[in-house]
Amino acid sequence: MDASVLVESWKLRRHQAFEWRHELSVAKKLVLAMGLACFTGLCAQIRIPLPFTPVPITGQVFAVLLSGALMGRSYGAVSQFFYVGLGAAGMPWFAGGSGGLPGLLGFTGGYLIGFIPAAALVGWFTDRHIHLRNIFGQALLMMSAVAVIYLFGAVQFAIVMRSGLWSTLTGAVLPFIPVDLAKALAVAAVTATLLPKAPYGGEVDTAMYRRPAQALLPAPGELEYLGVGLLLEGRLQGVDSVDKRHRGH
Repeated sequence: MDASVLVESWKLRRHQAFEWRHELSVAKKLVLAMGLACFTGLCAQIRIPLPFTPVPITGQVFAVLLSGALMGRSYGAVSQFFYVGLGAAGMPWFAGGSGGLPGLLGFTGGYLIGFIPAAALVGWFTDRHIHLRNIFGQALLMMSAVAVIYLFGAVQFAIVMRSGLWSTLTGAVLPFIPVDLAKALAVAAVTATLLPKAPYGGEVDTAMYRRPAQALLPAPGELEYLGVGLLLEGRLQGVDSVDKRHRGH
């Protein structure tokens, strides 16, 4: 099969997938959000302690950013609300298999709270702006969301640990920038591939973009031209066949 046909087929399929997600009932969207909350809990079990700070490296940020891009402006945040809320209620899916209010109120709780607005930020801008669905736009959104998580995390770390500005930065922000930057770029690469570059509902910059199914069809003027061409071709073939019959006689 021609490579261009495969590419166009992929574009159509991913667009249909996001249209399907957009048109789902609230109940079904909540089920998907819950699935991504479970994925966040799974990623949280990737935990790497650091000797110079009580805050470990975890895999949660990857799941948070992915949730926002895949579930959109509202339900990406809902998925993280499920994750944080159920974890605070005792579900043992915070980092290291922990759960309960101490995890939310402790020195790492600010990061957990920050997951909700971070997913909302990614989802809102991804859903509303088609031009941000490429690798550069997604990378910018992911790094902005990481900054939101850092802000919430650093504030609560400083309050709980009673640390000054420099101690907060060296204990809660600076050691994690290289790893989280790598996570942000990895998620951006994934989402830029998965996200449709055409409208599926509520975008503000639709003028420059067409749906994949429409792109496969000729424009109205091209259809008219094509129709006239086919008609003329048919008539010429008819005249030619009549001429051949006369020559046979």
